[in-house]
Amino acid sequence: MKDTVVLIDDEEHLRTACRQALELADIEVESFENPQRAFDRIGRSWPGIVVTDIKMPGTNGLDVMARVQALDPELPVILITGHGDVPMAVSAMRDGAYDFIEKPFASEVLVEAVRRALQKRHLALENQALRSALGGGSELEQRLVGRTPEMIRLRDEIENYASTDADVLIIGETGVGKELVARSLHDCSPRKDGKFVAINCGALPETLIESELFGHEAGAFTGAVKKRVGRIQHAHQGTLFLDEVESMPMDLQIKLLRVLQDRIITPLGGNEEIEVDVRVIAATKEDLRGLTKDGRFREDLFYRLDVLTLGVPALRQRRDDIPVLFQHFVNQACDRFKRLPIEMSATKVSEILSHEWPGNVRELQNAALRFTLGVDGGAGNDKIDNLPGLAAQMEAVEKRLIETALARHENSLKRTYESLQVSRKTLYDKMQKHQITTD
Repeated sequence: MKDTVVLIDDEEHLRTACRQALELADIEVESFENPQRAFDRIGRSWPGIVVTDIKMPGTNGLDVMARVQALDPELPVILITGHGDVPMAVSAMRDGAYDFIEKPFASEVLVEAVRRALQKRHLALENQALRSALGGGSELEQRLVGRTPEMIRLRDEIENYASTDADVLIIGETGVGKELVARSLHDCSPRKDGKFVAINCGALPETLIESELFGHEAGAFTGAVKKRVGRIQHAHQGTLFLDEVESMPMDLQIKLLRVLQDRIITPLGGNEEIEVDVRVIAATKEDLRGLTKDGRFREDLFYRLDVLTLGVPALRQRRDDIPVLFQHFVNQACDRFKRLPIEMSATKVSEILSHEWPGNVRELQNAALRFTLGVDGGAGNDKIDNLPGLAAQMEAVEKRLIETALARHENSLKRTYESLQVSRKTLYDKMQKHQITTD
């Protein structure tokens, strides 16, 4: 459905002048003398706005606004007023009108007000869509939230890989949710009734990691007063998750290679070999292939781990998921802290879309927590005084809309500018402005 302005006015010359001004600005208009006919075009998910005169024979713009708000309270209404109607229009804005324009007015004033109202409508419809997206779906969709092609692909691959028993290498930047992906693999697999044992290879000192993984016998080293079962053996008939596997010392990489090859371990200080039935899922934020060339990661271990690979997209690669994911985290925080449900305003949606989120999902989750607790200082760690201005936020939204349209139409420029209802030159200019390429 196209963005449309429904224009209601009983004066034909004013309808004609407003229609021409909006159409010259590439805005589609449907004009009506009778408000009743206009209501046949308006609905809850209709992607448009209403511009109506206040004084009309047999009715008035305030009645029109009331009926529109009954259909959809988030649908913007702009009132056209005569000089004597200004106090009435100001009162109407307190009751929910988006804006009012006083006669006589320049065409630029109308166009600017309509564009702002349409932008607000876009954001309101995005909110409606994310509320719908959070309301259903499979268990995996509720856990790995997102509607973008990248997340659909990831969930499909998880369901496909979960049915096998092959080891998996998960690749992704810090904060994208690699452990959540690993847990999802485990919970979707035949091993779901077994243990999911996670160990961060980069968080343990080299003196402890071998004992943590393989266990030890009593007296194996100073302080080993009793026998300890290692994490690998503890994960028997379940899943072992090795996060930051690139941090594993080289001598331990050799021992891990044997586990992957033979599914056998030998605890520290022991002689008995113990067979283990375990699936290994490793995760890294580094380019392991590059590390093998530098001699910092064993090549044979890399090929053992690189049986099945899952790439977890960064948040910037699935920007359309940001509002729905933020609302998901807000909902979780409301449940956790016994708060009433909170829905994002159009301003908040615009703010979070304008932020780059270098910390990925983890940073977004922290921002949602602060927002829920009422200590929100803006997206990320920015102070509220340093948030982008309206122009910067609008440009960020515009860039995202163009990138989304290009992806949807497989980088076809013709289909993209037609779907966005702009000229070819306008699309080219905006792509150059936002440094968007189709490579």
